[in-house]
Amino acid sequence: MTKRLVLAYSGGLDTSVAIHWLTAKGYDVIATTIDVGESKDNETLAKRAFGAGAVDVRVIDLKQEFATEFLWPALKANALYQGRYPLATALARPLLAKALCQVADETDAVAIAHGSTGKGNDQVRFDVAIATLRPGTQIVAPAREWGLTRAEEIAYAAEYGIPVQATLDAPFSVDANLWGRSVEGGVLEDPWTSPPEACYEWTENPDTAQPREVAVTFEAGVPVAVDGVQFAPVQLIAEAQAIAGAAGVGRIDLMEDRLVGIKSREIYEAPAATLLIAAHQELEFLTLPRELLQHKAGIEQTFAQTVYNGLWFTPLREALQAYVTSTQAAVTGEVRLRLAHGKVTVVGRKSPYSVYSHDLATYDKGDLFDHTAAVGFIALYGLQSQAYAQAQKAQTHA
Repeated sequence: MTKRLVLAYSGGLDTSVAIHWLTAKGYDVIATTIDVGESKDNETLAKRAFGAGAVDVRVIDLKQEFATEFLWPALKANALYQGRYPLATALARPLLAKALCQVADETDAVAIAHGSTGKGNDQVRFDVAIATLRPGTQIVAPAREWGLTRAEEIAYAAEYGIPVQATLDAPFSVDANLWGRSVEGGVLEDPWTSPPEACYEWTENPDTAQPREVAVTFEAGVPVAVDGVQFAPVQLIAEAQAIAGAAGVGRIDLMEDRLVGIKSREIYEAPAATLLIAAHQELEFLTLPRELLQHKAGIEQTFAQTVYNGLWFTPLREALQAYVTSTQAAVTGEVRLRLAHGKVTVVGRKSPYSVYSHDLATYDKGDLFDHTAAVGFIALYGLQSQAYAQAQKAQTHA
């Protein structure tokens, strides 16, 4: 008796071979492709899935939900894992898991499968999310079980007539969505080797890219316009990606600490995320008070770590996000940035809620700062450290 199984289908080698492998295990495979901005030919993917043996194919466009419910909360948190990676893949996985569970509910599937290997982070993100959202569901990860090398997978596909585009000459493993593109494998596995230009698709070479300026407008922490032109969320990200990528912005070469305990050399392209996070953070510097900025920085690190570790569907993430959201009401305004040589430099910022006061900061006429108050403030500010120093001095001479 066959059993229905929902497979997260990317159209790549692993998941195409997985359809045949799962069918041989007695499953009716429902190949499910969730579009979060990979820019793939969904019609071709569907044909490939049916050709591999799927009994049904679902293509679900979730780009809008991905942008508003996952990317914007991460942007408000300035979320960067290890201070550099904007969590593109990590943010997509919980949404994919949610969609897979919904398809499983609709089709009465007994199992959900994904293409993660046994040494990556995604297996944790998928398994934890699925077990949380649909308890009792069997989770299958063929690539984690079969132990095939890439060459053996290609040979398997050829033997059983499975339509795939992969070849042994393909140098890298790539994953992409609206927020970024990750590249690994091949020569990149040597941390001493410079990344070849062939591993980049979204960014021009920073050495030859043309500099330019760009302005980003925010309302309550959410970007709404680029260079004064308003865009819907998905289109705004695409516009930011095109502008920043053309200037060579968004290349990240990271020695990443994976959740499973190994270090991995990862190449990321995230032009839109790099630009928008830099602009958002600068607007916060203008509109939020010092103590809030200092505390929020710690929350941001915890938020990034929580998302990276696959804990999206947890009370911790919800509480962190609620805190971050509560800080964003005043994060409204415009930031002007210069993009040159692959770097982002803020050159201007303005907001109707700016905490900056020209009359307090200026050294020219019109200065309203009470200079005489500084003496008493300093005396009180340093009082405890002076008392401690005197106590230590008395102890030394005792």
